[in-house]
Amino acid sequence: MNAIEKELQILLVEDNQDDAEMTMDALQQSRLVNKIHWVKDGAEALDFLFGHGSDSAAEIKRLKLVLLDLRLPRVDGLDVLRAMRADERTRLMPVVVLTSSNEESDIVGAYDLGANSYLVKPVESEAFMTSVGQLGLYWMLLKRTPGETK
Repeated sequence: MNAIEKELQILLVEDNQDDAEMTMDALQQSRLVNKIHWVKDGAEALDFLFGHGSDSAAEIKRLKLVLLDLRLPRVDGLDVLRAMRADERTRLMPVVVLTSSNEESDIVGAYDLGANSYLVKPVESEAFMTSVGQLGLYWMLLKRTPGETK
């Protein structure tokens, strides 16, 4: 496996620029991730995951985690999650819902569709940075997924 194939990558699906920048800062400060792909809506996420470009399959294989907001323009987060779980290439990919919604219907809906975790974004920026850093530590270093060797 060459260096590019070993890059740890995250797909961040977030329409709020401030939240996206804080999330990327927290993950980069943890030094656990080589590359973060940021898309601003659900349609861009689906295109990134299932687009027909020549690099699409290689990009999916390098993804280790999807951080998914629910309230997204064009295609909402639950529809993105539904599409991911319906496709063999992304069916087992870890997905953490990272959203401002604390509504029970969203929580239940996300878990019913196969979300691996559901985190409500803390309002305070320091708590947000700490939470995302800990989330990165767990999902990038500690968890195991099928077919993964450590």
